[in-house]
Amino acid sequence: MRARKQETDERLLVEAAQRDPRRFGELYELHFHRVYAYVARRVGRREEAEDVTSEVFHRALAKMGTYEWRGVPFSAWLIRIAANAITDQWRQVSRESDDPVPEDLEDGTAEDIEQCAALSQLVRELPDDQRRVVVLRFVEQKSIKEIAKEIRRSEGAVKQLQFRALTKLRAQMEGANA
Repeated sequence: MRARKQETDERLLVEAAQRDPRRFGELYELHFHRVYAYVARRVGRREEAEDVTSEVFHRALAKMGTYEWRGVPFSAWLIRIAANAITDQWRQVSRESDDPVPEDLEDGTAEDIEQCAALSQLVRELPDDQRRVVVLRFVEQKSIKEIAKEIRRSEGAVKQLQFRALTKLRAQMEGANA
């Protein structure tokens, strides 16, 4: 029920942004951390991750009119754009330095995108406190101590919330892949 409402809300945001590009900011706010985390894990340097993430949202805004809702989270489309932007950047760098494009950038990106979209959906379905801990820990890369301070819980409570969330996500991902 909750997942369906989120899907409907996201679809309405997408349609609003397609009618009025000024509404794209809402989609940006909703998906920035997820896209940035995806890019940062693949490019390494913070400045580079910021540049690529910016490019992803510029490309997405420019192509909003061509986006078609197919029941897949909007973040999957953004992750595909991010994967392409990373590959484009590596190609440009490799042309300038004669280094080959890393093979792992070109292999399996569709599978990565699907897994990322599925995981994103599962994280959205977690109870609020677990979801917040997962986002703070793995997207914003904060320490247990920082999270505890931010959500006003003990470090032990944060660890327990993280453990429960990861256990639930692992079980759901394994069930989906079975």
